[in-house]
Amino acid sequence: MKRACVIGWPIAHSRSPLIHQYWLRKYGIEGTYTKEPVRAEELQQFLASLKDRGLAGCNVTVPHKEAAFAAAKIQSSSAIAVGAANTLWFEGDALACTNTDTYGFMANLDQSAPHWKQSPGSIMILGAGGSARAVIHGFLEAGRDDIRVYNRTVERAQEIARHFGARVSAWPWDARNDHITDVSVIVNTTTLGMNGVGDTGIDVSRAPNTAVVADLVYVPLETGLLSSARKYGLVGVDGLGMLLHQAVPGFEKWFGVRPEVTPELYRLVAENIREA
Repeated sequence: MKRACVIGWPIAHSRSPLIHQYWLRKYGIEGTYTKEPVRAEELQQFLASLKDRGLAGCNVTVPHKEAAFAAAKIQSSSAIAVGAANTLWFEGDALACTNTDTYGFMANLDQSAPHWKQSPGSIMILGAGGSARAVIHGFLEAGRDDIRVYNRTVERAQEIARHFGARVSAWPWDARNDHITDVSVIVNTTTLGMNGVGDTGIDVSRAPNTAVVADLVYVPLETGLLSSARKYGLVGVDGLGMLLHQAVPGFEKWFGVRPEVTPELYRLVAENIREA
């Protein structure tokens, strides 16, 4: 029986088991996927014992993503770009890692708003944390050359711009609406709007009618930013799709089948979120 899990502290909120257990049933695979609460001081010992525990690998959530990246012997380009890992597996006896947030975001964007590639203009990134880095890496790989990062602490945005190079620029938070008339994609990578708390303050009414608005927040599924985007006829892309798509590469590594993100899976996880 193949086994995998998700680790973090806390971990009770994770929807990963719901996703992977759905796929295990769908593809008739004899395997398990569980939640494992792991404190920061226990992480290295847990990772060293993965094989002894019978685990083919694991997902990693906060606060362990940076430490998991550092612990891996083999690091993918996406993990290096972000400086953090959320998926671990073994290449022989060597612990390997990647960051599937880039893949998850871009796959969801391509599926939900395929026209974004033909839409000219800048990419607006709200926030300068690890999720922002994953999203920026995806847009750079897609060939975009005007990615603007807006953050309350502009020094963090400047650090990201230095990390990624000339195609990424740093801007103060208060400048975000000054540049909205020429954006092609707006991405909220902050926690603003989570559980209905906070607001990005984006005036989407001034955005081009071809602009796409994506929000990484998925609790609630329809954030204030997405609701406003749809009100003005823009395509909105919620964060749940990213969560589902980012799970695909890990499942394939551990269980040997590349799973499909289906409407049924989306409805299953969405209902779980609404009931929480």
